[in-house]
Amino acid sequence: MDALTQLLAQHGLAIVFANVLLAQLGLPIPAVPMLIVAGALVADGTINIAVLALIVVIASLVGDTPWYFAGRRYGYGVLRTLCRIAVEPDSCVKQTERIFTRWGPPSLIIAKYIPGFSTVAPPLAGTMRVAFARFLLYSALAALLWAAVPVLGGFFFRGEVEWLLQQLEGMGTGAGIVVGLLVSAYVAVKAAERYALIRFLRLVRIAPQELREMIDRGEAPVVLDVRSPVARSFEPRVIPGAIVVDLDAVGGVLGRVPPDGDVVVYCS
Repeated sequence: MDALTQLLAQHGLAIVFANVLLAQLGLPIPAVPMLIVAGALVADGTINIAVLALIVVIASLVGDTPWYFAGRRYGYGVLRTLCRIAVEPDSCVKQTERIFTRWGPPSLIIAKYIPGFSTVAPPLAGTMRVAFARFLLYSALAALLWAAVPVLGGFFFRGEVEWLLQQLEGMGTGAGIVVGLLVSAYVAVKAAERYALIRFLRLVRIAPQELREMIDRGEAPVVLDVRSPVARSFEPRVIPGAIVVDLDAVGGVLGRVPPDGDVVVYCS
């Protein structure tokens, strides 16, 4: 336990910086456990709270800024790429667009608490041409709010954190195995969910050429464009005859959808 405490005392801030940076760059590495430990170290005077806050903000901005400029340079394509590889692909694009459209740039402040949005918010801010200074301000506030809860948890439950560290110290290499198994199980579950989603989508998917052939044959399927206003602003082209649908008010178009005909839906 003394060796572990000494390691955290000497390199705790560096570990926090690396952990937060990798998490903000998009790697599936949880930063909250380390922030809880950091809160316990603040409670016993090992780490200065002001220095910890500065480290978290700097690491978060270093991780978010490249994504901001990627969105500014490459636009909506960055969002599509991120959401293809996201752990929560089914909620990535639509949820992000809804939040950003409703609340605007200030939504960045709560971005890190919302799964999916936390990953896509920085490039979306760049895509939407949010001023860089404004982006830095909101992202810094977001980092502080995001880190506050686990740090305060570690601060007020210092005894429990120390007990857990003692258990991990006693387990030796077994602790690493347990943590690795838990992370692997989480990734495996998400991978299975993603596989099931993609398999379902493939079962009900129609290729663009197939839709064109249906239209040319006069079969006239109803085509619904459910892209968000943000998506349509970056790709204004539409399939001829498509009905634009707002998913928050979908009842307004149900009367135009025949119950016995083919319906084709497309999004971003």
